[in-house]
Amino acid sequence: MAFWDNLWRGKASQFDSGSASTNSIELTKRNPSVSLTKQGAATGNLRVNLSWRMRTSDIEGRSRQGSGLLRHPFKLFKPDVVQAHTLGVVNVDLDIGCMYELADGTKGVVQPLGGFFGSLNEAPYIKLSGDDRFGAPSGETIFINLDHREEIKRLLVFVYIYDRTPAFDRTHANVTLYPSNGPRVEIELDERAPQARSCAVFSMETVKGELVVRREVKFVYGFQAELDRLYGWGLQWGRGYKTKT
Repeated sequence: MAFWDNLWRGKASQFDSGSASTNSIELTKRNPSVSLTKQGAATGNLRVNLSWRMRTSDIEGRSRQGSGLLRHPFKLFKPDVVQAHTLGVVNVDLDIGCMYELADGTKGVVQPLGGFFGSLNEAPYIKLSGDDRFGAPSGETIFINLDHREEIKRLLVFVYIYDRTPAFDRTHANVTLYPSNGPRVEIELDERAPQARSCAVFSMETVKGELVVRREVKFVYGFQAELDRLYGWGLQWGRGYKTKT
């Protein structure tokens, strides 16, 4: 794919069937779902990774900075300062979590808050690898054991901002699914929701015998309980806290 193809947004993107150059499928509003079964990726451990980096949403400010590069070329190597609306530096702690409902009716959540890290080889067959509080390149990862997919009725993977300034609009976040086989699946949290604290990223369930991942990307202004009500999970929620580092 030519460099200019990425810059020309008017050109139709062929992501729904994968890309030989990137080996990825991007779920978008136009192409919101993918069958892992058809991709031959409905077995083994599915790795779900959240990564993010901070960015400025002040387009005008960046334009002014770009216009000054000719006079001050070394500004190109100076990182942007990410600021909130009050001109204070934004400090965002994104967490990934997963609500689950098993075939036997058991419901629960896997998330850093409360220490619900799950288990991979026994119910709920979902495991959180750890809690990245600083936006490291490795991000946070959830593993889902698809060898037990028949015991999993439905899943909802979500991202939330823990105890920090709501700043989804200043955070470039991506959730990437790495199946045991076939192309990775990418979902970008690209919609602007400056006051939102939580986002339902994707759902997964068996539809007509196929394991289907569906893009959600629905922002809410509350926390997990609001996502619960939106998707009808019916869990009991209380205020959770992390241990200090």
